[in-house]
Amino acid sequence: MLVQVLEYALYSTFRFLFHSSSRTGFSSTAAEQRSRGDDCHNDDGDDDDRRHTVTHVRMLEMRASKLEEQIQDLTERYKRALSDSDNVRRRTQKFVEDAKLFGIQSFCRDLVEVADLLEQTTGHVEEGGETTSLTQNLAQIQCRLQEVFTKHGLEKMSPVGSTYDPYQHEIVCHTPAEGVEPGIIAVVKQDGYMLHGRTIRHAHVGIAVKTQES
Repeated sequence: MLVQVLEYALYSTFRFLFHSSSRTGFSSTAAEQRSRGDDCHNDDGDDDDRRHTVTHVRMLEMRASKLEEQIQDLTERYKRALSDSDNVRRRTQKFVEDAKLFGIQSFCRDLVEVADLLEQTTGHVEEGGETTSLTQNLAQIQCRLQEVFTKHGLEKMSPVGSTYDPYQHEIVCHTPAEGVEPGIIAVVKQDGYMLHGRTIRHAHVGIAVKTQES
């Protein structure tokens, strides 16, 4: 709306300048014709006409100068309006893109809990010596679930062996540093997940610490 108003103002300004210059040219031409064709007027009358014409021209020049300043001001406003509009468009586009990517964030948080239960069940079945077919079926389900996660940008963290990152990890315990440098993540108590690079659940980790014996 603001852009349309500015465009209309610029159009009206140029139109006014055009008509003013046309009227000035016409007045000047009429004055010249009177001065050439009317030999009955005296020199004083001619001087008055010339002074009137000069005064009128100067007034139009002053108006033209003011209109030029207004045009420059309106042009700057128009450019700023375009820039602001472009910034708003980019922010809106980023908001829409984030909404598409992270709109399922809450759903993913609930779903990873299901993945935890499935993984725990698979482990218990293997430890209890249950039938091989059941173990294989559970493993296939678990594998397929992780494939679906990856397809939609949901990835399980693998923090063991890396340094602690407060944006991705939550320290829940400390463990003796056996073959691992102190301060390094040695164990994962609960898997963490990221959705398109954004942490939606911190990994619960144990940090290796130096003991007196070591």
